[in-house]
Parts: sequence; C-alpha cells; structure tokens
Amino acid sequence: MSEPAPKKTRFDSPPEVKFTKIFINNEWHDSVSGKTFPTLNPTSGEKICDVAEGDKEDVEKAVAAAQEAFKLGSPWRTMDASERGRLLNKLADLIERDREYLARLETLDNGKPYKDSYGIDLPLTYKCYRYYAGWSDKIHGKTIPIDGSYFSFTRHEPIGVCAQIIPWNFPLLMQAWKLAPALCCGNTIILKPAEQTPLTALYIASLIVEAGFPPGVVNIVPGYGPTAGAALSSHPDVDKVAFTGSTEVGHLIMQAAGASNLKNVTLELGGKSPNIILADADIDHAVETSHFALFFNQGQCCCAGSRCFVEESIYDEFVRKSVQRAKKRKVSHPLDPDCEQGPQVDQEQFDKVMGLIDSGKKEGAKLECGGNRVGDQGYYVEPTVFSDVQDDMRIAKEEIFGPVMQIMKFKTLDEVIERANRTTYGLAASVFTRDLEKAMMLAQGIRAGTIWINCYDVLEVQAPFGGYKKSGSGRELGEYGLRQYSEIKTVTMKIPQKNS
Repeated sequence: MSEPAPKKTRFDSPPEVKFTKIFINNEWHDSVSGKTFPTLNPTSGEKICDVAEGDKEDVEKAVAAAQEAFKLGSPWRTMDASERGRLLNKLADLIERDREYLARLETLDNGKPYKDSYGIDLPLTYKCYRYYAGWSDKIHGKTIPIDGSYFSFTRHEPIGVCAQIIPWNFPLLMQAWKLAPALCCGNTIILKPAEQTPLTALYIASLIVEAGFPPGVVNIVPGYGPTAGAALSSHPDVDKVAFTGSTEVGHLIMQAAGASNLKNVTLELGGKSPNIILADADIDHAVETSHFALFFNQGQCCCAGSRCFVEESIYDEFVRKSVQRAKKRKVSHPLDPDCEQGPQVDQEQFDKVMGLIDSGKKEGAKLECGGNRVGDQGYYVEPTVFSDVQDDMRIAKEEIFGPVMQIMKFKTLDEVIERANRTTYGLAASVFTRDLEKAMMLAQGIRAGTIWINCYDVLEVQAPFGGYKKSGSGRELGEYGLRQYSEIKTVTMKIPQKNS
C-alpha cells in the first residue's frame, strides 16, 4: 500500500505556500468581503498563512462560473469524452511530478507524517485521477426493446453544477475522490476544502489550469462550513452536493438540500467500525493490523477500527500484545523519517480526544497505556489503549477520531454480530479468522458498507466505499461512484416499423 519516501525528509525550511486566494474561472480572487482566515501548523499551533475567506457572495460568483461552463455548446460540454480523460491523465501526471512538494505541503497543513503523505496519500491521489480518466469514454447507455414500433435508448448525462465539500483528514485524496468521477462524467464543480487544510486544494487548482481544463469547470472556494458550506448546500442553482465529514453536518446538508431545490446528495459520514478477532486468528497479524486500523493517520479516519471485539479465550493475550505495540509507536515531528504518529489536526480535535479519554477513565474502562498529552507544543496525544470497555461507555459509542483504542470481550458469533450492529453507524468492519464459514457469516451479518477479512483499510479506487445507516448515502470510487454524478435519460422515438 505504501511507497517509501525519499531518504531526505529533514528540510531546512517549510515549503513555500504559493496560493491562498479563491479560485474561480481559472483565476485567483480575493474574497468579496476582503476577509481572510488563518491556517495553522498542528505541530506548533502557529499560523502558517492567511487564506481568503469565501462566503455567500463568493459562492454566487463560483456558481455563476460553473453554470456558464456547463452551458450547451460550451467548450466543456462539446469536448470529446476521450479528451476529458486526457485532461484527467494530464492532471495526474502533474500531481506525480510535484509529489514531493505536495507531500510536504500536506504534512505542513495537516500534521500527518511526511512518509505517509508521500508514500500513501499521493500515490492514491494520482491513481484515482488515472482510474477515472480511463472511464471517461466508456460511460454509455443501452438500447431497450420496448413494446411497439419504437426505438428506445438511454443516455448517461452529467448532473450539472456540483458542490463538493471535503474534510481535513485526507485533503488531497478526498479532493481526488470528489473531482475525478465528477469531471469524468462531465460535470462542473465548486469545491470547498476544509478550513483547517486548504493549502493543497488550492495548489491543485493551479495544476488544473496547467492541465488545460476550461475556465469555470473547477472552482475552489475556501471558507467555513456555516457560511460557504451552507451557501453551497442551499443554493438553488447547485444540482448536487457531495460531502465527506461528520454525521452532524451531514444532517444539515440534507436539510438544506430538501429545503432548497431537492438537489442530489451523496454523503460519506462518520463511523464506529467493529474490528472482530476470533480465537483461531493469527494473533500477531491481528494485533499489528488492528493497531494500524486504529492508529493510522493519528486515528483520524472515518472507518477506523475503533470497536475492537476479541474472543474471550485470547482476550488477555491480545490486550497484552496490543499494549506492547502501542507503547512502541513513535510519536514525533511528522518530518522525522521514523515518525509513526504526528499531532492531531487542531486544538478542537485535541480537546475532543482528551475529553473522551477522560470519560473512559471516569466510566470505569481500564487505561492500559497512554492517555496524556505529548510535549507542551502542538496537538500530540499518546497512543492510548483501554481494556474492559463496555458497550454503553462513551468511548465505545462516540466517534473519537484520535489515537484511542477500545478493546472489548465477546463469547459467541451471534453475540458479537448483535453488538457490532448496535450502533447508528455502518461504514466499515473487519474480521480476523482462519475459518472461511465464520468469516462469511460475519461478513453477511454485519450491516456496514465495507467488510475487510484478515486486513484493514484496503481502500483502492476500483472498489466502492460508503456506509449504511448514519454513515451516509451513496457510494464513492469504482464504477459505482460514477452513478453519483450521472443522470439517466430515456429517449423514445416512434418508427414506421420495428424489426427484431
């Protein structure tokens, strides 16, 4: 999954921030209000730079640009589908060309280890654009043999103007998950990056121009959710909104879409994913993979394996080995070549994690290791493991989004299926076992959009991803992801005579 970063990961200075304005019609603009907001370095809490703060007036400009680019007869609408694919491939090539710079910028703004930005996020990003580049001229309808003397067929048409709101945990990758399928299908876009991490999204805007996309096809408006995000969600001329983030905000977006023009909505929301280890599993593999499932990206993954259910007969051994592994996890500056864990993204997230750790202690879970802040600067949290966790504790129910592992005990398959499903979420789950029948029983019994067996976080662009219940609606990635950005039109024409 990971590609090694260059050996030199100690840099004399942070990367230059080249773009901080709003991107509309392939041009850079100050916000209409003239306001800016700071983006902060999670390793220190210090300001990196100020970014133009888009709000309703800027959204209006961006929507107008996207509408103009989507008009019948425009360069974008009349472009060959294969040419859309060529532009997406060109964008992927430019991202790969600038891979080191983008990885450094992502680490500066987000705080994730540089080796992860370079070795995981960047390859997955340009692979996503290349995958959908290949689909561009392979999206087509069907001829349908309806009764009577008629010729009937379907067309797959772009939805139109799409608003896309992305989170801060994987800024480059989430931008690719949104832009690539939407552009592949021929839509135009206004994308709002998370206010915590706008910098790489704005740099990608410069590459969109360099790749040759026509003006107005992609517009990027940095700003806050309650202003810019709300304006996009409720705009009557936005045909679709796609959002990745919290379930709480997902509710607001659905309400805004319903109260405005009933726009098409795709949501990828929170999770509290069960990670189930049976007694017959390879325990060392299960321990290491469960560690990765929870602690990867500082625990800031919507699909993190955050409810670890372990069969009773191996529970004590699993806890002991998991604690040993957590204590070895290296927390350090993200540019350290050996860094496994950097800081949480900001003060708000740090405070949330520490508050939930405190609740675990108060509610009677056993703190096996961690639980404290690391250092006195930045938003670093010790890798934390709780055992003896009960299902009704806050740490077992709420999405922590941090490096906090909860390990629970179970006796039977029926019991663990019932407990795994006893949640409002349904994003992902995993099973560790050597028994194929048990694996299939659990995979079919757990209500979640993705089930991993003897692995975790295998998120490749070819396979769809999305959730059940309050974890969202619709699917991203793979051929299924194209359905979220296409309208199906039926065309039926009367003919003099139909012949088989």
